[in-house]
Amino acid sequence: MIKETAELLKAENKIILVHGNADMDAIGSAFAISVCFPKGDIFAPGGVDRVASLAAEKLNISILEQCDLSRYDLVVVVDTSSPEQLKPLVRSVPEGSVVIDHHTPTGKWENVRFYCDHTKVSCCEIIKQMIESLGIEIPREAAIALMGGMLTDSGHFQYSKPEMMRTFADLLESKGIHMDEVFDLTRTQTTMSERIAVMKAVGRAKFDYVGDMIVSTASGGSFEASSSRSLLMAGADVAFVGSQRDEEFRISGRATQEVVRKGIHLGNIVSGIGKETDTDGGGHGGAAGLSGIGDAEAMLHMCMQRTMDDFREIKKGMREDIT
Repeated sequence: MIKETAELLKAENKIILVHGNADMDAIGSAFAISVCFPKGDIFAPGGVDRVASLAAEKLNISILEQCDLSRYDLVVVVDTSSPEQLKPLVRSVPEGSVVIDHHTPTGKWENVRFYCDHTKVSCCEIIKQMIESLGIEIPREAAIALMGGMLTDSGHFQYSKPEMMRTFADLLESKGIHMDEVFDLTRTQTTMSERIAVMKAVGRAKFDYVGDMIVSTASGGSFEASSSRSLLMAGADVAFVGSQRDEEFRISGRATQEVVRKGIHLGNIVSGIGKETDTDGGGHGGAAGLSGIGDAEAMLHMCMQRTMDDFREIKKGMREDIT
C-alpha cells in the first residue's frame, strides 16, 4: 500500500494536518509531503512544540494557524493516532481523507484511507518510503526535516532500530548532509520557565517500585515531556508527568530503553487507559501521551497502577525463567 497511498498525495490542492502540540516528526513529515507532492499547505490546529517551531523557522516552513478544510480537494493527516488529537479546531476530517501514521492503531479513524506501520520509529521513515516509491527526488531541506523527525522520535537514537538507522544514513549520504546540520536543527536552549517547571515537577514526584524497577509520577503546569525525562535521569525507569487545564488534562510518559526491552510498552498502557476512560492515549514503547477530559491526578494514579501491574508480570516472568 505504500505506492498506492503515495499516488493519492499527488492531489494538487491539499491540506496537511498534524496533531496538537506537533513535534518534529509531524512537521518533518508534513513539510516533506508539501515539498515533494505540491501543492500542499500545512495546518497545525493545536500549535507546534518548541523544537518544531524553531526548526520551522530555520527551514522557512509555513504553518497555518487557521484553516477552512472545505477549500481543499484532499485532507492529509500525518503522525496522528486519533481524530481527538486535532480538536477543538478540527472536529472531524472529510470522508476519503488520507491518514498516515506509525503509532499503534487506536481504531478511531473511520471512512478514511488509513496507512499505518507501527513498526516504524518515526512517521518520517514512512514518508520517505512513499516519496521514493514514485521515484521522486527529495530536496535537501526536506531530507533534513525528515532526519530531524527521525532523530527526535528515536530519542536521539536511543530508541532507534537498524532499519531507521539505515534510512537516516541513506539521506545523510545521498544528500551530502552533515550530522551537525541535523543536530543544529533540533537543538534548543532550555528556557528559565522550563527549568522552573521541571524543578517543580521533580519536587512533587511520587514513586513506587517492584524489584529494581521504579515508576514515578508528578504533576506539573507545563513541559511534561522534559519533566518526565528529568525523572528518568533522577533514577526512575518509567515516568509520567501530568498537567491540568480547566477540565482537560495532559500526561506525558517516558521509559528507559532497558525497561522497554524487559517488556514495558507505554503506548499499550496509555491506550488501554484511554479506551476505558474515553480519553485519547497512544505512543511507543518508550514514549507515550494521554489527554482528554478528566482529573490529571486520577489519571496519573491509573498510569502508575498499570505500570506496577506490568512490573509484577515482568518480575513473575523472570522468576519462571530462573526455575
